[in-house]
Amino acid sequence: MKLLSATPSPYARKVRIALHEKGIPFELLTEVPWNAGATAPQYNPLGKIPVLILDSGECYYESRFILEYLELRNPEPPIYPRDTRLLLAAKRLEVLADGACDAFVLVFMERQRPEAHRSAPWLARQQAKIAAAVDEIARLIEPGSEYAVGDSFSLGDIAVGTLLQYLDVRYPELPWRRHAHLEALAQRLWQRPSFEQTVPVKQTVVGAV
Repeated sequence: MKLLSATPSPYARKVRIALHEKGIPFELLTEVPWNAGATAPQYNPLGKIPVLILDSGECYYESRFILEYLELRNPEPPIYPRDTRLLLAAKRLEVLADGACDAFVLVFMERQRPEAHRSAPWLARQQAKIAAAVDEIARLIEPGSEYAVGDSFSLGDIAVGTLLQYLDVRYPELPWRRHAHLEALAQRLWQRPSFEQTVPVKQTVVGAV
């Protein structure tokens, strides 16, 4: 199978990490989805990445849907906790992490506009969402925990570890490290091979966004 991805994308990275953790071989296809000539619309009507392209040509898109597909078709090793309470806790962290990333994408796009045309209230609103989401994640994860949820690696770790490293790359001015236990968790996660092999890298957007 193939995965259509962008190097800084936290959404695509979640899928890349899951594929590595499950030991599923895949070919990585990298592009800038906002640039002219991007192939994403050929596989996803929404024109967004990631897209998982099966050998049959069937496509799965949107990171949460892809992760659910991978878990259902390749349940071992699991990334979704078997315990319902822990699964809901992991999905809550994923919602918060994805929401923070969504807000930053809006910040990024607004910053592409000429400075005179940018909306300061809009930027402030999105930046407040990011900060609030990180604070809530810090509240939900117990200090001293080895993992984000329960006592094993899961979707919660993928979501949180990906978000925090994405913020380092794209939004370094956010002082999320004031939550010392989040930094400790992040440092442990980032040492896993699946994280080390998928470190986000900035891409250059050419033309209007």
